[in-house]
Amino acid sequence: MEKILRGIIRYRATTRKQMVKEFEQVRDNPHPKAVFFTCMDSRMIPTRFTETHVGDMFIVRNAGNLIPHAHNFQDEYFTCEPAGLELGCVVNDIRHIVICGHSDCKAMNLLYQLRNPEFASLDNRRISPLRAWLYSHANSSLQTFLKWHQSGGKDPLIFSSETPLRKVVAYIDPENHFAIEDKLSQVNTLQQMANIASYGFLKRRLETHDLHIHALWFDIYTGDIYFFSRAAKRFLQVDEATVERLLEEVDRYYS
Repeated sequence: MEKILRGIIRYRATTRKQMVKEFEQVRDNPHPKAVFFTCMDSRMIPTRFTETHVGDMFIVRNAGNLIPHAHNFQDEYFTCEPAGLELGCVVNDIRHIVICGHSDCKAMNLLYQLRNPEFASLDNRRISPLRAWLYSHANSSLQTFLKWHQSGGKDPLIFSSETPLRKVVAYIDPENHFAIEDKLSQVNTLQQMANIASYGFLKRRLETHDLHIHALWFDIYTGDIYFFSRAAKRFLQVDEATVERLLEEVDRYYS
């Protein structure tokens, strides 16, 4: 708490005035451009590595950057993730949804351990909210990954995206650069596209290409950010050599 409270004092002396100016500019009429789902990991600071500011994004964070599939819910039993989608994309008419996974994700490391039936047993899930959360809402990612990995890990995976007919073909880490849990994290990030599209209140906008889903992946050890390119069928590093190509792809696929 000392670090937090002294940080507030430094904020008051440094960036507070600038932030208040930004608050005043967007106070009554903000125009956020994206709903950004990412992990709660303390190393993930999305406003810093995207250089976004006050009013630019809605940010939803949880263990494993998950958006539970709509089939998990009935009547009043919902979590904050679909509420965030509704608030952002229906109430505020935001057109872009971003899912951002990352390397060395502790939630994904634990998800990988859930391939062990004893570790994933009902008794163990009852005493671990984190295991229960991952088992309930990321098991589809795990099963997709395990089937792919057991078959050699070379073939492309196919994910649903904005609509059942709009598929995403993905080669996962073809250079074999990342750890096995990081490969799972990338699979999980892409799986969330289908989960997002499962919600009926987004259906019309997704079908008419008025709402778009994107996937990012952050390597916390190098600071590199990867964008999933539907044209290249893989995560591509965002840098000076690729950014214009990626922007052209976004215009082509999502305009």
